[in-house]
Amino acid sequence: NKNNTFVHEKVFGVTEDPLIIFSSNIFAIASLRSLYTVLSEAVSSLKYLEPAVALVLGFIGSKMIAEFFGVEVSTETSLAVVAAFLGGGVGASLLFKEDEED
Repeated sequence: NKNNTFVHEKVFGVTEDPLIIFSSNIFAIASLRSLYTVLSEAVSSLKYLEPAVALVLGFIGSKMIAEFFGVEVSTETSLAVVAAFLGGGVGASLLFKEDEED
């Protein structure tokens, strides 16, 4: 059903390419267990990573709402915003972690 596919693709909020959606799900399922340890360590040592992830989720939600009203945000823009938020969170965590150790 084309309508179900359209809704399913919009859930991801980044792309409408079925290959990317399918492959990202397969990789997520395959590596979820091994990445859990890495992510739990990263969250505990990078204090600004959680707020950065919250901003990413807020952006994706806003993007989905905007697309519902006919405003299109390109994949490149979405990826740039996500990378900026996550990079900023990691960078801020590393920068302020060094300041706290002095």
